[in-house]
Amino acid sequence: MKVLDETIRQLTIPTPFAVGDTHVYLIKGDALTLVDAGVKTKEAWESLKMQLKELGYYPNDIEQIILTHHHPDHTGLIEEFPRLNSLVAHKNVDVWLTKNEMFFRHYEQFFKDYFITSGIPDRFHTDLDNLRAPLHFAGEGKLTAMIDEGDSLPGHADWQVIDTKGHAQSHLSFLRESDGLFIGGDHLLQHISPNPLIEPPLEGDIERPKPMLQYRANLKKCLSLGISKVLPGHGEVFSNVDEIIPFRLLKQEQRADKVHLLLKEEAQTVFQICEQIFPRQYEKQLDLTMSETIGQLDYLEDEGLIGKVSKNGTLIYHAT
Repeated sequence: MKVLDETIRQLTIPTPFAVGDTHVYLIKGDALTLVDAGVKTKEAWESLKMQLKELGYYPNDIEQIILTHHHPDHTGLIEEFPRLNSLVAHKNVDVWLTKNEMFFRHYEQFFKDYFITSGIPDRFHTDLDNLRAPLHFAGEGKLTAMIDEGDSLPGHADWQVIDTKGHAQSHLSFLRESDGLFIGGDHLLQHISPNPLIEPPLEGDIERPKPMLQYRANLKKCLSLGISKVLPGHGEVFSNVDEIIPFRLLKQEQRADKVHLLLKEEAQTVFQICEQIFPRQYEKQLDLTMSETIGQLDYLEDEGLIGKVSKNGTLIYHAT
């Protein structure tokens, strides 16, 4: 637990995931608010209760939860607060919290098609049976209010909402303009670059989002916000935003250059490229490595450096 100033505290919650502990933030204002809610495990709940008690609070003191995005390590404990009267997030969070069956069928069909178009071999198709497994760690509920860029946080008018899609299509961050304090969720992390994760088209859209392009655009936007200190979803609090962001952009461009070189040698499927740039990780982390690979391809295509054709339902990428 860290005391950040007189109105905000950082609480650190264990998770069963490779990313490690996750941070949630308690903000005092017109409402006692928790930003994010850890993961749905007994260990996480006991840890959160203990830290609240050290601050003189109990679960029934929490009036509002605001979520940075929909991933299970940020939504897990939303059902545990008996006096909660506000659950606030981007509109794209709601289908995850309500566990909307129509949405999940759409989600599963998208990934079945995605496996084919990406040239993923049949031996990996059993992964499709586990798409809903992470929901075991996610909370269930329904948003009472939806926020987006330009809004202020309910009960905390000094905090502004910033659209930071990329890691998730629901991702928001929160900026206190008076001093540049920034609650960044998983958008800005000091020690690692978050994965821009592939998701299906949003309602009303035909094409899927391109999270790497979103992530890069929103990183660049953050350079102009006057951020003095980042309160992240994972890892250490940090202040060197003007160093971290250009470094992240450069590393991504260097990875894309490697992909471009591979495609200059021969045209390939997404999976074939993934195998080569993540030879030690792709079998155990197919979802993350494939998302990263497609992100590099989206970037190169946007730069006009590569193109693609469909052959028997599978996309083949080539250098232009």
